[in-house]
Amino acid sequence: MSCLFTTRLVNGPTGDPGLYCEMNGQRRGLLFDLGELAPLMPRELLRVSHAFVSHTHMDHFAGLDHLLRVILGRQSRLVLVGGPGFVAQVEHKLHAYTWNLVHRYEVALEIEVREFRPEGRRRRALFSSRDAFRRGEDEEGPWDGDVVHDEDQFRVRARFVDHGIPVLAFALEEKARVAVNVARMQAQGFTSGAWLRELKDAVMSGAPGGRVIEVRWIDRGGEHAQRRTVDELRPIVLDERPGRCIGYVTDLCGSEADAATLAALLRGVDQLHIECVFLDADREHALRKHHLTARRAGEIARLVGARELIPFHFSPRYEGRGDALRDEAVAAWGGGPG
Repeated sequence: MSCLFTTRLVNGPTGDPGLYCEMNGQRRGLLFDLGELAPLMPRELLRVSHAFVSHTHMDHFAGLDHLLRVILGRQSRLVLVGGPGFVAQVEHKLHAYTWNLVHRYEVALEIEVREFRPEGRRRRALFSSRDAFRRGEDEEGPWDGDVVHDEDQFRVRARFVDHGIPVLAFALEEKARVAVNVARMQAQGFTSGAWLRELKDAVMSGAPGGRVIEVRWIDRGGEHAQRRTVDELRPIVLDERPGRCIGYVTDLCGSEADAATLAALLRGVDQLHIECVFLDADREHALRKHHLTARRAGEIARLVGARELIPFHFSPRYEGRGDALRDEAVAAWGGGPG
């Protein structure tokens, strides 16, 4: 089974922060941060269903305008996720433009904005091109845990780190994946049928192993039926693989509190994208700017047990010296789990 997501930094390690995650074979993508988006093709932007914004400094948020310009009149829905004040910030962006014609577009665009706050509250608001992007449905409630998005194949979790302001760090978690092993299934005399979907759904939802599945199939010998439990069927029929975890961490001071937060969010992360803004020789400057040094990024990667380290968000002062930042981060990381 291939990985669910293919990832790439939108602007490489030196440009605006941003991570594009494409769902393989599904014509769908996710974005983490909305800085400069010009390197993405329009067809890629049209696949974006959700964008997760760490915070609204310009280099993380200015690209929302570009995204809207591409998808308006072509895409029907976009979900935006961010931190404190995010609903109002998106609303201000939308209200900076004149929308006297968009209600005529054949494809209406609905934008769902989700705002999460450190005190454990969330807000959700809707904006539609049919209504000139005036705020429509608007509701607020508790935010329990750290999940900001959840669906069948993956979920996104987030926690706050410190950049002088609250900033969201993200974990994109692929859920366990299952595939039918046709050879083993046929060796048991089974053929495909609705029971296979029932079995896969039971495994994916964590149903009890004793749950009974009615296995019905038709072959040359006629119609057949057996009653077998999930635990009996899964090793015969299914190949299972745990999903990967992809981390996106940028704009933080890297305090012990931040490190503890990231350890809880990203323990055992498979692929960690983490900012490496300054060299450790410039750590005093990094502290003033509330950014990580490459060494501190590597230490955090080691702490969380990252299996792959992808440094990014290099300061322009190191133009042509990216290898020095990478080397410092990798040395502190130590190459991941032994």
